Amino acid sequence: MRTNAGNLKKGDFVYYQGEVWQVQKADFYSPGKGSALMKAKIKNLLSGKNIEYAYKSNEQVDVLNVESIEMQYLYKDNENIYLMNERTYNQFTVPLSVVGEVANFLKEGTKLYVYLHNDKPLTIRPPMSVKLKVVEAEMAVKGDTVSGAKKPVVVETGVTVMVPLFVKVGETVIINPETGEYTGRE
Repeated sequence: MRTNAGNLKKGDFVYYQGEVWQVQKADFYSPGKGSALMKAKIKNLLSGKNIEYAYKSNEQVDVLNVESIEMQYLYKDNENIYLMNERTYNQFTVPLSVVGEVANFLKEGTKLYVYLHNDKPLTIRPPMSVKLKVVEAEMAVKGDTVSGAKKPVVVETGVTVMVPLFVKVGETVIINPETGEYTGRE
């Protein structure tokens, strides 16, 4: 489907140089002279490469029709993550280069949305937060604090996360998988 570049928004999928890219950021820019521009930061879904590109606002862009389907995360290996559509039991793979660091925070059975184009997975929409159990943590020494002091802990997926000093082994913490930051505890 072709549309004006002025209609692009974050999350859209576009064809650029014969490959599929996802719009990470789109800002409308109107200089004093000349035509308006849509400055877009786009990410290549095959290589994971990010570039910035300026479209003329009236330029025609190929936007993909993409459907979003909830799937269950099964596991990951060194190259891909594996997902299953719970309605059809079809399994799909998405390269780790596309998913990024988010894959380190996913537990087996986690539900997430997968973007499909012609029944081929493009990428995932990561959850806003994940709840993970702390499996390793050092004890905080009383009086050894400065406001907002943090310590590293290891969560059940094997990732090290910085958390406040009061978090102990066995507690469940809430993490933003896109940034890897602690947001709370349960």
